[in-house]
Amino acid sequence: MKNVPRVRLYVADGCHLCRAAVDVVRTVCGDDFDLVDITGDEDLERRYCVLIPVVEIDGEERFRFEVDENDLRAAL
Repeated sequence: MKNVPRVRLYVADGCHLCRAAVDVVRTVCGDDFDLVDITGDEDLERRYCVLIPVVEIDGEERFRFEVDENDLRAAL
C-alpha cells in the first residue's frame, strides 16, 4: 500500500496569494488536503503571518508565498 502524503495549506482572510494557492492545491489534491486559516489564532499568526500561504507536505514546509502546480505534483 502506497503512503499518501498529507498536505496542509496555511492561509488567512483577505490574502490574494492564498486564494491562488488554494486553487493550485485543490487542482492537484482535490479535496484531500488540510486547509488551515490562521486568522484569529495568535500562535499561528505569529508563526505564519508574513509567510503565507505556506504548504506543508507530511509536516515539512515545502512552499511559501506561491505554489507552482508542477512543483507541487513533483513534491508529492
